[in-house]
Amino acid sequence: MPRQIFQLKVSLTDVTPAVWRRVLVPGGYTLDRVHRVIQHVMGWRDCHLHCFDIDGSQYGEPDPDGESALLDELDARLDAVVGKGGRFRYTYDFGDWWEHGVVVEDVFGADPDERYPVCVDGAQACPPEDVGGPFGYRVFLAAIADPTHPDHELMRGWIDGREFDRAAFDVGRATTLARRLA
Repeated sequence: MPRQIFQLKVSLTDVTPAVWRRVLVPGGYTLDRVHRVIQHVMGWRDCHLHCFDIDGSQYGEPDPDGESALLDELDARLDAVVGKGGRFRYTYDFGDWWEHGVVVEDVFGADPDERYPVCVDGAQACPPEDVGGPFGYRVFLAAIADPTHPDHELMRGWIDGREFDRAAFDVGRATTLARRLA
């Protein structure tokens, strides 16, 4: 039987216009690898804690002090915790609280001529790290667009003075990063 490929649509919640990615990942990936794929196709830098909420169970990196009840993401395979049509939540950066809705759009046999993971589609640039969650991102966008905004210079410094094109998304770069780092 060929290995199963999961087509996931990952959408950042509470952000307009929508920031989303469609990615193909092997069903045999453990959730820690799915985490790395999401990080790189979305454009995050993996600087913060994260967790998956799937059917009422939470998965992530277990707390060495035992203070959180997270199940170990290294012990959970994607194909064991969700199937076609399944939905779950992935949260990144518990301070900014970037919540992503993930839908398993399809499950199919792997193409022997394809390398996985692969990002096949998406829209919009990922918000900068540590910008303050969805609310902070709205403030950031307003400030960088308006040179007279009181936080314009502060927010430009946040992105090291570079231009920020919120519509920019490069599917080829997302695939390259996901393959290299997942």
